[in-house]
Amino acid sequence: MSMIFALIRLPYIGDVNLSTPITIIFILCLVAVVGFEFVNGFHDTANAVATVIYTRALKPMVAVPWSGAFNFLGVLAGGVAVAMGILKLLPLNEIMSLPVTVGACFVLAVLLASIVWNLGTWYLGIPCSSSHTLIGAMIGAGLAFTLYYGGPGVNWSKAGEIGMSLILSPLFGFFAAVLLMFFLKNVLKANSLFHVPQGEDDKPPILIRLLLITTCTLVSFFHGSNDGQKGVGLLMLILIAFLPASFAIDRTVSDTTLLTYVNNSEQVIQRTLSAHPGDATFMSLDSSMTNLRTQIEHKSEAGNTAVFGIRKQIQKVAKQTAAAIAAPNSPLSAEDKATLSKSGKDLNKTTEYAPIWAIATISLSLGIGTMIGWKRIVVTIGEKIGKEHLNYAQGATAEIVAASTIGLSTWFGLPVSTTHVLSSGIAGAMVASKGSGNLNNGTLRNIAMAWILTLPISLGLAFGLFALFHLFV
Repeated sequence: MSMIFALIRLPYIGDVNLSTPITIIFILCLVAVVGFEFVNGFHDTANAVATVIYTRALKPMVAVPWSGAFNFLGVLAGGVAVAMGILKLLPLNEIMSLPVTVGACFVLAVLLASIVWNLGTWYLGIPCSSSHTLIGAMIGAGLAFTLYYGGPGVNWSKAGEIGMSLILSPLFGFFAAVLLMFFLKNVLKANSLFHVPQGEDDKPPILIRLLLITTCTLVSFFHGSNDGQKGVGLLMLILIAFLPASFAIDRTVSDTTLLTYVNNSEQVIQRTLSAHPGDATFMSLDSSMTNLRTQIEHKSEAGNTAVFGIRKQIQKVAKQTAAAIAAPNSPLSAEDKATLSKSGKDLNKTTEYAPIWAIATISLSLGIGTMIGWKRIVVTIGEKIGKEHLNYAQGATAEIVAASTIGLSTWFGLPVSTTHVLSSGIAGAMVASKGSGNLNNGTLRNIAMAWILTLPISLGLAFGLFALFHLFV
């Protein structure tokens, strides 16, 4: 309850005081992002429990809360790299410089488009990627933003990077599952792994059961660490769009601490310029660092508008710092590189962050969502991808591949689709067992169509919703 009251008081953080209509829209957006993550929980996380349920390793009443708990923990432990990757798709600095109503149009368009498509595919029992949906909605809203306000509405280089991750991860899942099944069949030759459960009382042996429960746990945890971060990114988008002065940079970091980061960098820069006077890269970095110092020192005089300038300058400094360190003929010593790198990362963290209460809110939403509405997707995953009931090896293989793929993607800060990675893993395991004839072509066709249509439909929905909402701005 205290969390709810804290959220309601958010419009009055710092020196910001939103009007009553904007406050209502703000609260509506907060409810919508919680709703998105709630839907994500029972839409995507059903994938994690399908294999343990259909191999009789756990009963649904145990598997679903278990998965929900580890989704919750995954969000808490996952960091914010994926969340920040999502935000880098968008023109946040441009949105902050415009009236709050523009940010409201943007956020509502993204959230409602994502929720509508996710709910529609869930109702039909079609495994569909919340990641694809969210990315498509963001691109659609970004394109509409460009149409109305000009300038870049989408960071296309980041979109390409995320797009490649979403495209390649299912392919990796399929072929990795084929190889792992081949190993289990022809090298390990553990016949007990290939047993197909018959009836409710036919449970796997204890070691196989522990293996299946472990893989379910890992998929749930890594799903939280990856998909949960998308919700964190959305929540930060709302906070920055409505309350940029309070959330554009991490206000819990004091000006003194910021100046310490600047000082550490400046010492390295000055030492380098003394040894290499006239070095253009470090002269430019020195100028940017001086500007940042000035903005921080005069922040209290300039008021909330200074926050926007500091955010932009920190991003500029971080980019220049990374380029100076990575330069082929960099004059920096190993020690100076380490110092400059740490200072740059410390500064960057003040713009790439999420409050702990925001992470906890998304964790709770995802965890509770996991426990509700899971059955439709579970039936598709467990019964309809292949023409036979899942055996233990197929279930474990799909989840080992999914957990590994999602975990690595989280490490690199890239969003992936749990749905498509796990579905492709099951398809690969089925093919490795009895060839392509073991696949249910109708189900695969539906999943493929959802995969193809998700991006353009969510893009179109978000574009249309932004244009509709913009009529009332």
